[in-house]
Amino acid sequence: MIGDGPIDAGRRGRSPNDSHSTWFPMPESLPIDEVELLLENARLRDALEPYLDESLEVLRLNRRSTREENEFLASMLAWERAPIVPISQWFEPELRLPRPESLDDASLHRILGDTLKRLYEKRVQIEFTDHLSDRRLYAIIYRDILPSLEKRLESPRNYLHWRCMDPDDDAELWLRYYATDDERREWSIESGQAPPARERPPFPRRMPFRGYP
Repeated sequence: MIGDGPIDAGRRGRSPNDSHSTWFPMPESLPIDEVELLLENARLRDALEPYLDESLEVLRLNRRSTREENEFLASMLAWERAPIVPISQWFEPELRLPRPESLDDASLHRILGDTLKRLYEKRVQIEFTDHLSDRRLYAIIYRDILPSLEKRLESPRNYLHWRCMDPDDDAELWLRYYATDDERREWSIESGQAPPARERPPFPRRMPFRGYP
């Protein structure tokens, strides 16, 4: 028997003569697609076992469809297997920028725009930048972002979001330039204070976004 769901299917019936495979009998009434989904579920769970233990059992309670569960397991496996490398080495050849102090304003502006596009092509989305001058943003990319060790995920659905300010650390800046009306209202209710007046950011810029040419 398969058991109560795809989770049991991946756990039962391991052959005593083969430690690398999982087998279980399939009722003839199951559609081919469902059989393939169950087999894929078992393969993904086997692949995840070296990384996780009881975490896999939590999925018993989520009542996902087999297809949804497989997508979730595949994303977990991709995360566990992803290499951790500096963002600069996500590029071939490695992305190396000139030192900020070596550039005049026009050259820095041009290189910054090109770098933002290249980072976005690698699914690095830089957020909350409109309070930063070009030179300050360039310095953050040069000194903080490119050397940062991060998991490199190949899935087109995965984006690394890098915020250039933390709303928890600088609520006034966030409320002034970035918070929506709803966020400002919620902050006011929670804090019991009036938010600062909204202002136009000093350095508005058009950032790459999904669907950006």
